Amino acid sequence: MRLVPEAARQPAAPAAPRRLGAVELVPGRVTAAVLSMGGRVLDRSEVSYDAATATPADIDGALAGVAGVFAAHEVQGIGVAAAGLVDPGTGLILEVNDVPALHGFPVTERLGALTGVGVRVEHRARLQVLGDRWFGAGRGRRTFASVSTGEVLGVGVLYDGEVMAPPGGRSGAHMTVSASGERCTCGNRGCWKTLATTGWLRAGARAAGLGAAMSLAELVGSGDPLAGRVVEEYAHNLALGLVNVQQLFAPGLFILHGEAREGGERFRTVVEERLRDAVAFAGAEQPRVLVGTAAVDDVALLGGAGLVLSHL
Repeated sequence: MRLVPEAARQPAAPAAPRRLGAVELVPGRVTAAVLSMGGRVLDRSEVSYDAATATPADIDGALAGVAGVFAAHEVQGIGVAAAGLVDPGTGLILEVNDVPALHGFPVTERLGALTGVGVRVEHRARLQVLGDRWFGAGRGRRTFASVSTGEVLGVGVLYDGEVMAPPGGRSGAHMTVSASGERCTCGNRGCWKTLATTGWLRAGARAAGLGAAMSLAELVGSGDPLAGRVVEEYAHNLALGLVNVQQLFAPGLFILHGEAREGGERFRTVVEERLRDAVAFAGAEQPRVLVGTAAVDDVALLGGAGLVLSHL
């Protein structure tokens, strides 16, 4: 009879659960998270930086500040959801109008060196729509639009199962919605971004004598008729860009993330009514607008996790 050594009879240690890494890199903020294979956020870290004055070294420092969240987990890879224009093939952030330090920044190389795992980068709007498709309110649909609101504005469209933007593509924030509008950070006039981001909301509140520091939630909750008019105009401005999406793709469902969560039911209704007015042909699905309700809006991080999943 052959004796089996005691050590050989011990059961094998269970394999460590597989995890997904995600990073959201936007003007002024870097967020990193570890997610389960089902899209649940297990751990997260966030660092702020000054978008206007940051140097590439400051961006390196911000990435180093969040990268530690991955150390205690065996992540299969990291997907980066980046604002601006990116090149997924080279791993570069090519251009972010509001953050000069990010022009040409090698984000996958820097983050890979910090973590020792594979890193991929994609445009935030493309990943946001995939986050909603795999883990959010877009599950089960082949066509819908996912919209980011607040300091960062953009829309990702899934049409018949395909993301309607080229790799590294733009978010629609710089589509022209007012031919004689204000000058944008990109140098053009009348971009959607100039009318439908938090910057416009602050300016609108200041012009109405309400105080420039008021948030959308504060304006909605104030009960002031002047504040109500500013909020309603903000909703109409947001709808200006989305009407173009409705005319082109008739997505049927628009999922609003970010600041729009603070706007309340009236804000949501104004956007939905404007989109329904834009239905271009009989028989088209009537647009519906849903607003994300989670206390922390992680849709871009979910998209980053989905990017890793798609390459496993």
